Amino acid sequence: MKLRDLKGLGPASEKFLAEIGINTPDDLRKIGPIRAYMRLKEETDVQPSLNLLYAMVGALEDSHWTDIAKLERERLLMELDGYRDLEKMLRADGNGFEI
Repeated sequence: MKLRDLKGLGPASEKFLAEIGINTPDDLRKIGPIRAYMRLKEETDVQPSLNLLYAMVGALEDSHWTDIAKLERERLLMELDGYRDLEKMLRADGNGFEI
C-alpha cells in the first residue's frame, strides 16, 4: 500500500514525506504524524500547514482531515508544542539524544 492510498493523502503529500524517508503507511505509523510534521519543517524546504498534520493523523485513523481538525485540534497542538519544548531541552542539554 502506498501513502497516497490512505484517506486524505495524495501524491504531493507522498512526495513530501518521501523526502524524510517516509515511504509507506507503516513508516508513518512508526514515526508518528507529529514527528513527521516536525521533520518536514526542519529538514526540508516544505512549509507544511497544520492541515497536513491533520491529514496524516486522519490517514492513520481512516478519517477525513477536517474531522481531525475539529475533534483533535487542541490535543494535536498541545502535543506539537510539547514536542518542540522537548527538542529545545535536549538541544540545550547537549546530551545528543535524538527524538
